[in-house]
Order: sequence, then structure tokens, then C-alpha cells
Amino acid sequence: MGGNPAGVVIANTLPSHAEMQAVAAEVGFSETAFAAPDGDSWRVRYFSPETEVPFCGHATIGMGAALTLQEGDGLFHLNLKEASITVEGRRTGSLITAALQSPQTSSGPADEKIVQEALDLFGYDFDDLDPRITPAIINAGATHLLLALKSRARLSAMAYDLAKGREYMNSRSLVTVALVFAETDQLFHVRNPFASGGVYEDPATGAAAAALAGCLRSIDWPHNGVIDIIQGEDMGVRSVLKAEIPNEPGSSIRVSGTARIMQPN
Repeated sequence: MGGNPAGVVIANTLPSHAEMQAVAAEVGFSETAFAAPDGDSWRVRYFSPETEVPFCGHATIGMGAALTLQEGDGLFHLNLKEASITVEGRRTGSLITAALQSPQTSSGPADEKIVQEALDLFGYDFDDLDPRITPAIINAGATHLLLALKSRARLSAMAYDLAKGREYMNSRSLVTVALVFAETDQLFHVRNPFASGGVYEDPATGAAAAALAGCLRSIDWPHNGVIDIIQGEDMGVRSVLKAEIPNEPGSSIRVSGTARIMQPN
């Protein structure tokens, strides 16, 4: 079964920063989302086991599912640390479908030194890169380095040292590195090393999915308004996300997926 586990805490008021960090470390998932009522909205923060992150897509999908279970189907307004977004939840039997609207997107060329450091970290070279999608710094609420690879085999071969990856990502203010392979114009295979949060790899990353979609829009990629992203296959936990791409430059990306409640062991 696929998916990226996320912790969700809904409280009357948000715990302190130190308490949220401690809970996220104890939970041990790549992110735990915390929410508390904020007028007609919800105030939300995200923590990895090691640090706070500004935005996390899969934990937002999880938050949407949790709010749907508590409040019923609907559209929920979330006030993040650096942006305001929405997440919509719908329940059909045991299945919960959720869709988020990301923060605004931005992207730009990545500095050659930053790219070379990443290639060295993962054991790639410039000949492995897909020239149609040049290396970029991408953002949709969190900052990522985007590297597009020519082959699925090279994506599958991804490996790196976690400590060195943490040092690299933190020094470059990157939340993850998005390694992608375009099987078709609308189907992407993705791996997201998340060493900055102490996690070797995420099996689903909604924030990076939105940022990738925004970047494809900015380079006039023939996405026809939507892309599907397959992630986690190389980890044995296949996940699928859909990103819907409006025409307006920099505008929010709709990222959708399904969620399930994890049963305790």
C-alpha cells in the first residue's frame, strides 16, 4: 500500500514550538501537521522530526482528511506561517479524497555551483540531465532544487549520504531536492530526498508537486493543464498525486490525492 504517513494534531490552541518539535520527533513521520481554530479558519504549522517546515503538501492532505472526519465534508481555510491556502475534503465510505490549493508558485534557474554540488551528492553528472527541463530553484510554499533526469533507470539509481545531504540542503536553504523523470508530457516519476528534515526520502511530496507544476507552466511545457506524479515506487510504496495547472503565471496549483486513517500496530 502506498502513501506518505503524516501525523495530524488538532487542538484548541497550538502547542509551543518546542512541544510541536518534540511531538514530531516522537511521531517520527516525515512531517506532522498541527492545527487550531483561528476564527473561521485554521492556524497550521508543520514539523519534520528535526525542524519546522513552511509548507508540506502530503501533511495538508492528511489535515484535510482529519478535518473532514471531525467537521464533515467541506472547504477549510488554513493560515500557514508564510501563506494562506485551502484544503477540501470529501468522504466516501472509508475513502477520503482531499485537494489543496498551494501557495503562489515561483521558479528560476539554479546556480551552476548548487547544481554541481547536488550532482556530486547523488552520483550524477550533467549528461544524466534532461535538457528540456533545466535545473531550477522552485517554490510553492517551500523551496526545492529541481533536477530532471533523462532516464527512469538513473532516477531509480538515486543514492546519497544522509548526513552530507542534510548539510547540503540546509546550507542552500532547500527543503528537498526534486529528482524527476518525464515519461510523457503529463506523467512524471519523482523522488524527493528530504535530508533537511532528517528523512532519507519522501514517498509523496505535495509541496514539491505544486512547485514542479508551477515550473512546467513557466517554461511552457505542454502539460495541457494537468500532470500526474508517481512517487515512492522505488521505496515499495507507490503514491499518485494529480496537479492541476491554471494558465495564470505564478497562480496556485491544485494538488489532489486520497488519504486513509492508519491503524496502530
